[in-house]
Amino acid sequence: MDRRKFIKNSALASSVVLVPSFVKALDNTSFRTRGFKRLVIVQLTGGNDGLNSIIPYTNDFYYKARPSLAIDSDIIRMNDTLGLHQSLQPLERLWDDGHLCIINNVGYPNPNRSHFRSMDIWQSASDSDVYLQNGWIGRYLDKYGKKPYNAIEVNEALSLAMKGSYKNGIATKDYRVLYNTSRDPFLNKIVEHYNDTHLSEHNLGYLYKTFIEAKSSAKYIYEETKVKLGTAEYPSHNFGKQLKTTAQFINSGLDTSIYYTSLDGFDTHASQANRQKRLLDIYAKGIEAFVDDLKSQDTFRDTLILTFSEFGRRVAQNAANGTDHGTANNVFIIGENLKTQGFYNDLVSLEDLDENGDLKYEIDFRRIYATILKKWLEADDDLILNGAFQTLDFI
Repeated sequence: MDRRKFIKNSALASSVVLVPSFVKALDNTSFRTRGFKRLVIVQLTGGNDGLNSIIPYTNDFYYKARPSLAIDSDIIRMNDTLGLHQSLQPLERLWDDGHLCIINNVGYPNPNRSHFRSMDIWQSASDSDVYLQNGWIGRYLDKYGKKPYNAIEVNEALSLAMKGSYKNGIATKDYRVLYNTSRDPFLNKIVEHYNDTHLSEHNLGYLYKTFIEAKSSAKYIYEETKVKLGTAEYPSHNFGKQLKTTAQFINSGLDTSIYYTSLDGFDTHASQANRQKRLLDIYAKGIEAFVDDLKSQDTFRDTLILTFSEFGRRVAQNAANGTDHGTANNVFIIGENLKTQGFYNDLVSLEDLDENGDLKYEIDFRRIYATILKKWLEADDDLILNGAFQTLDFI
C-alpha cells in the first residue's frame, strides 16, 4: 500500500493523533473503578479581560486606568467590592446555588505574554522556561488511560494538553463524521494488514496500528452515544454546539474522564467593550444550558467544569479602547461539590503592579490542576505535573 496515499487520504490523520498501545504496556487501572468523575475544560482563547469580567467596582484605580473602558453600570454585585459583567448574569444562578467558585489572581512565575507560548505553558503545565512536547492531560492518560476516548476534545484537532508521551486523547466535532470516516474502504484495507509481520519493522507499521486504534475509538463513541432529547437551549454558536455534544457524550455514559472545549476571539486589543460583551454572553448562556442539560440527566453531580484563559489583560486601557496582553487572571470552577463557594480569594492590589503595569499573580495555575487531579480525579498529581504543588480547598 502506498505510504503517501495512506497519509493523504485518511481524514483521521489530522483529527486524531494516537500512540498505539504496543509502545508501552497499558496501565491496568480502570477509569470506572476510580469513581468515574468527569472534568470538562473550557478554554477562553485569546486572553479574556478578567478585570472587565469580575469587576472591582469600588476601586478608584480601576476607573483611573480605564477612563472609557471601565464598567460602571449594569454590574451584578456579588459582594462589597466585586461584581459580574452583565453578560455573565446566567452564572448568578450557579452562584446562588453554591455551584460557582471564582479564583482570582491566577498565573505563573516569569509570565510570557505570547498567546502561543502562554497557552503551551498552561496546556503542558510547565515552567515558563521549560518546553514540553506533552500536556498535563496527556500525561494523565499515560498513567491511567486505557483507550483514546478516555479524553475527548470536541474540536477538529488535538491540543497540546491532550497529547501524552505514550497515549493521546481523541478529537472530534461530530462523532458521526468521525465514525463514517473510520469506515472508509481505504481504512478497512489497513485493518486487513494488521497482522503482517513486516509492519513492525518501520514507521508504516506504527501508522497502521495508530489508525486501528482510531477506528476502534470511533466505533465505540458512535455505538455508545445515545440521542437524548433535552429541553436545554444552547447558543447557536460553535461553542454551544461543543457543549451540546459534550453533554450528549456525558449523558450517554461514555468511558471518558476529561472533555476539552474552547471559545476563541478574546484578543481584544481594540473596541473591546462590545466584543467581550458578546463573547461572555455566548459563554455564560452556553454554560447555563450545559449545566441544565446535565442536571436533567443527573450527571452534573459527577461533573466539574474548569474555565481558564491563557492570560489576562493589562490593567490600563490602550489608545484603541482595548487592552493589551497581561498576566494574572480569574479562573471559574463550576460543580455541585464545591467546598469553597463564591470568591475563593480577593483581587490583588491595583496599586502594586509589576514593571509592565500588570497584575501580580498570587496562585500558580498548577495548584488548581493539582487539586483537580488529586481530589477529583484521584490521580497522582506530583507525577503528572512533574513536581509538587500545594492543593487548594475549592473541592
